[in-house]
Amino acid sequence: MVLSDPAREFILHWGEMGTRWGVNRTVAQVHALLYLSPEPLTAEEIAENLSVARSNVSTSLKELQNWDLVQTDSRIGDRRDYFRTSADVWTLFLTVVEQRVEREILPTMKMLERCVAEARAARPAQPVVASRIAAMQVFLEELHAWYLQIKKLPPATLHSLISIGSGITRFLPRPRRRRLD
Repeated sequence: MVLSDPAREFILHWGEMGTRWGVNRTVAQVHALLYLSPEPLTAEEIAENLSVARSNVSTSLKELQNWDLVQTDSRIGDRRDYFRTSADVWTLFLTVVEQRVEREILPTMKMLERCVAEARAARPAQPVVASRIAAMQVFLEELHAWYLQIKKLPPATLHSLISIGSGITRFLPRPRRRRLD
């Protein structure tokens, strides 16, 4: 695959963004290359296109497979694996969100549940600590419940929902203004 200037810029930027999201730069660049590629690529082709060591590509591919972002194809008569990722941005987004929920949100929710129970049982009582941890727990539970509803929607419906944007607020009840006496 011959990389055009826009493709190179995209791959480099995706690598930079990956580091800001807590992902290794090469992992993000491998993903970007596979996203742009019209055909699945071998590890050797990836290494050549990105000018990185084959071992680094292997490690990156394993990480992307752990995130369920890269799939492997085989070809008759060829012992090499060919790697691809989804070209659908909604599928990629939902996969990343699902992985983040599993790896970050659910463990945090369990920890918060424990902390709330311990803070409420603490002697001497710490009502502010218990209240604030409980507020965080409720927030994540509500966010998770919303996520469970949203993830059932097909990508086209999600796209429509986002296209509506803040316009949906006109259908929501207006909060009452508090009177200041």
